[in-house]
Amino acid sequence: MGRLLIYAGAGLILLGLLVIAMNRLGVPFGRLPGDFVYRGKHTTVYIPLATCVLLSAALSLLAWLFRR
Repeated sequence: MGRLLIYAGAGLILLGLLVIAMNRLGVPFGRLPGDFVYRGKHTTVYIPLATCVLLSAALSLLAWLFRR
């Protein structure tokens, strides 16, 4: 259990560093090209498609690295 918590904490730190690096490079996390926003008169629908794909790839890579 202790190792799992250490790995989860390290993963969160890496994710935080990735978000900071993306903001400094001018690609704000959560507003990537491919994230769709529909704004109507009384409603807003936000579909973060590109963000979900990026997160999925990053988490898959981390899971693969930890299994090795």
